[in-house]
Amino acid sequence: MKRRATVRSLAKINLDLRVLHKNPDGFHDLRTVFQTVSLHDTIEIEFEAARRLQLSIDDPDAIPDNLILRAARAALEAMGIAARVHFRLIKRIPMGGGLGGGSSNAAAVLLALPVLAGRPLPMEERLQIAASLGSDVPFFLLGGTAVGLGRGTELYPLGDIAPEPLLIVSPGLHIATPEAYRALHRSLTFTESSSSINNFQSYVRALIEERSAGAASALGVNDFEAAVSSQYPQLKTMMGKLSKLDAAGVRMTGSGSSVFAIFGSRGERDRARKVLLGDRVFEGFRLLAASLVSRAGYRRLWRRQLIEHVGPRENAWPPHSQLETRGRYDKR
Repeated sequence: MKRRATVRSLAKINLDLRVLHKNPDGFHDLRTVFQTVSLHDTIEIEFEAARRLQLSIDDPDAIPDNLILRAARAALEAMGIAARVHFRLIKRIPMGGGLGGGSSNAAAVLLALPVLAGRPLPMEERLQIAASLGSDVPFFLLGGTAVGLGRGTELYPLGDIAPEPLLIVSPGLHIATPEAYRALHRSLTFTESSSSINNFQSYVRALIEERSAGAASALGVNDFEAAVSSQYPQLKTMMGKLSKLDAAGVRMTGSGSSVFAIFGSRGERDRARKVLLGDRVFEGFRLLAASLVSRAGYRRLWRRQLIEHVGPRENAWPPHSQLETRGRYDKR
């Protein structure tokens, strides 16, 4: 019997992002605060038990063995089953803009597929698979607000903050992450690591105390902003104009090029969007209205979109399938 689900795969922003020293393995040590937002892709999933593994996807921009297919293959292998799984991806999250669309898609598969398969897959195993797929993927198994350390895979969830409205501006610039890191000129001995960590801790304390990204934004930083803006001056112009529209905080997310602005109300955000739509600087840009999504809201969303398949443990995380204890599928 085929089992189907349609799920929203939410985007993320980095409320704060500090890049410290470069490690001997070539990766940089990071300090960041991840936050899920309501901007989303949609993934339609069709699952059917089978004797052989067959994965396919409807996505005109999909590359062979993309993150969705890699996540599905890894999850099915971890559960010890074969299946025919077909995906249809409807993209809304801009690609290459620091919003984590591909990572979110992969995590969505890791959350949904065990429920459709009716097989357990412990969170620890999902997190291991997620980390092997990309540094941002594990965060999307948690959602809400979380501190990320190291490569971003060491996660510490924070308490829920206010679901403030925001405007995401995507200029359509594809900034290569390796180039963005090179522009920072971080070495194995970055002398400002201690002060950067102290400032990051001050931001996190303010975020916890105020429970508001807007209120804490004055202490926030994205280390990539200066380096990326020097290469793409239009980003600096864009951020300057956003700052004059009563935004509580304006920041680039990830290594760019998308920028977000937090507002005190939806009315303020919508008025700002209307002004920007008439500004030639923003001509051709995508202006996307969204809001911050708490961890509680993230989990409610997932339970709601899998409600047809989840079992009686409605408060369990990750969601469990009602078939989990009685599913019978062929071993690979």
